[in-house]
Amino acid sequence: MNDIKKLEPKQLWNIFHEITQIPRPSKKEKKIAEYVRKFAYDHKLETIIDKAGNVIIRKPATKGLENRKGVILQAHLDMVPQKNSDKKHDFEKDPIETLIDGEWVKANGTTLGADNGIGVAAALAVLASKDIPHGPLEVLLTIDEETGMTGAFGLKKGLLHGDILINLDSEDEGELTVGCAGGIDVAATKKYTEDATPGGMVAYEIIAKGLKGGHSGVDISLGRANSIKILFRFLMQAESDFKIRVAKAAGGDLRNAIPRESHAIVTVAKKKAPEFEKFVKKYEKIYKKEFAETEPTLSFKCRKTDLPEKIMSKEDQFAIIRAVFASPNGVQRMSQSMKGLVETSNNLAIVSCKNGKFEAYNLTRSSVDTSKESTAWRIAAVFHLIGAKVTLSGSYPGWKPNMESPILKTMSGVYKKLYNKVPDINAIHAGLECGLLGGVYPGLDMISFGPTIKFPHSPDEKVHIGSVEKFFDFLCATLKEIPVK
Repeated sequence: MNDIKKLEPKQLWNIFHEITQIPRPSKKEKKIAEYVRKFAYDHKLETIIDKAGNVIIRKPATKGLENRKGVILQAHLDMVPQKNSDKKHDFEKDPIETLIDGEWVKANGTTLGADNGIGVAAALAVLASKDIPHGPLEVLLTIDEETGMTGAFGLKKGLLHGDILINLDSEDEGELTVGCAGGIDVAATKKYTEDATPGGMVAYEIIAKGLKGGHSGVDISLGRANSIKILFRFLMQAESDFKIRVAKAAGGDLRNAIPRESHAIVTVAKKKAPEFEKFVKKYEKIYKKEFAETEPTLSFKCRKTDLPEKIMSKEDQFAIIRAVFASPNGVQRMSQSMKGLVETSNNLAIVSCKNGKFEAYNLTRSSVDTSKESTAWRIAAVFHLIGAKVTLSGSYPGWKPNMESPILKTMSGVYKKLYNKVPDINAIHAGLECGLLGGVYPGLDMISFGPTIKFPHSPDEKVHIGSVEKFFDFLCATLKEIPVK
């Protein structure tokens, strides 16, 4: 059986299937927003699309529950577009091909979009249902969460009326999330001069691929390789040992995904070509040994290619290689208050050197705003030293845990009643929209939960089937137990 529409709960999985058929990469949410608007219209529900493009739907309380506190179910419409290099897929045109693999649903060579499509489907299933008891209900579906939280940034005061916000964007069933990291983007750009490629040279393309990548918050502590970092580490040593010249280099394509593939075009003196090829094989062995546990399919190879007309000047190449190599990446500090939680990290997400322009993009995260700012400025300092222009932008706050939260108490009790165990309570090193939404609506009592989703932001993304049913049952039971105003 490979039809997700037959899975339980059927209404949720049918809606999720429909969502997978609608292209919805970040900043391209028009079609999915129209689908949601029509869905609400068909169910005769009040719908608002605000100036930012967020969709807000209201459903009156079921009879007898009109006196309960108002609940806002919140999820985001966009998904991260990542695919394997051998997969032909246009995320702006093609539907996602879903597969059932044992206890999991995944996609065929692309991200699945369970992050946050399952949350959207759950909210819409509640709206469509006639037998789920609930008090006054609103659904807030934001745009562009994955590349800048544009929807949450653009939400205005006065649009939402609820007292409790339940975010449906967490990724471990059995956990209640009560806090998250904030983030800031750090971009560095620099023009560089190019020289004509001298004679007596051969060109190689260096390719780092086969890495797992993953979510730059959730997966940053797993010890996975960053393809940009391993490429530039090699380039620095090859520059020293072989006097290589770099024509172009690039890696990564999304600020919130750990880079999975990178490549560079370099030139080497013809007489040193055989030795250089052995040097590349040596580095592949080094990387395979260093990342044997976390990157079993890592590949680092070279192949001959056409000689480029231009290469970077020696001075600019020297500076840029070292700046990228030295730039902070990965976990920077662990939390002192919550065991096992990353406090501060940086993802060196995208690097490009071509046609005389160098660009580097980072996403810095931290649950401590001052640490976030300090790390961002440390990254800026590295690139300032090579004369790059550095811009810090898109800063959003973290969400501070409130262990006295009434909705936390309610949901802990409901979970214990349903499953005879206490849910785990945690904070995550990822950006949820709760921090921003709580800033606009400071009185909201907030919590986040979801089904088990593994490896989001990568083509390995998958959602556990059984956890989706538990997630939805828990949501429905919670709505029934919301306290009175």
